Amino acid sequence: MSRTADTSILPLSRDRLRPWRYAVRVPLLALHGLIAVPLALLALNPLAARLRVGSGTFEKAMIRWWSGRLVRIFGLRIRRFGEPLPGAVLYVANHVSWLDIELMHSQRPVNFVAKSEIARWPFVGWLAARAGTIFHRRGNTDSLASVMATVVERLRAGNPVGVFPEGGSGHGDRVGTFHARIFQTALDAGVPVQPVALRYGRDGRQDPGVPFGVKESFFANFLRILGGPRLDAEIHYLEPVEPTPDARRRMAEESRARIVRTLGYGD
Repeated sequence: MSRTADTSILPLSRDRLRPWRYAVRVPLLALHGLIAVPLALLALNPLAARLRVGSGTFEKAMIRWWSGRLVRIFGLRIRRFGEPLPGAVLYVANHVSWLDIELMHSQRPVNFVAKSEIARWPFVGWLAARAGTIFHRRGNTDSLASVMATVVERLRAGNPVGVFPEGGSGHGDRVGTFHARIFQTALDAGVPVQPVALRYGRDGRQDPGVPFGVKESFFANFLRILGGPRLDAEIHYLEPVEPTPDARRRMAEESRARIVRTLGYGD
């Protein structure tokens, strides 16, 4: 892939279509934000959690709609392969972008484990908490123990939980080591583990303009993707990994291996 031919990684001043994309997407994003506040107040409450819509609840339907719409406003076409397992399941995914959570929410709302800093973000933190996010203080052993206990509790209650076992987002050109400890939660709760492969790009290749650049801020990345070219947002639900109570490391390695094979990365 030629770097000079890929507008996603050209300097902003050389991407002549970027201003036109902003002209279209910024108003759509603003409108979506204005709609999101009343919808969140309407949908994320105990009554909405009990109101049935089709095979799910009104709350879950609104999370799927809002997340899917947000992903599409950024110029991403959602392409799903495979089916998410129903019921309580531990989804384990590679981590490419802050958009990963919204992409997965667009298919099935999931209780995610996320960094505790998000809880302090205006509105977003409240929305994430109401959507069932489990906040973790990275590098804190006591926090991890509490998070794992909460994950087991949610799984036993029948809720799906999503985790990024790499522990952070990468540059999109490889899948990092999967930390095995979080897989113990699936064993303790007696639920399946389903690997999920995520990719943003074209023609089955990861676009290097989506992951965070070196020392790039969230806001800079947000603006860059918002004005970037149209891409595919792929979400691959893979075959579940068989539980191996004597070797959670084996479960982690097999989950990672299936994601690596699907994405076509070298190990």
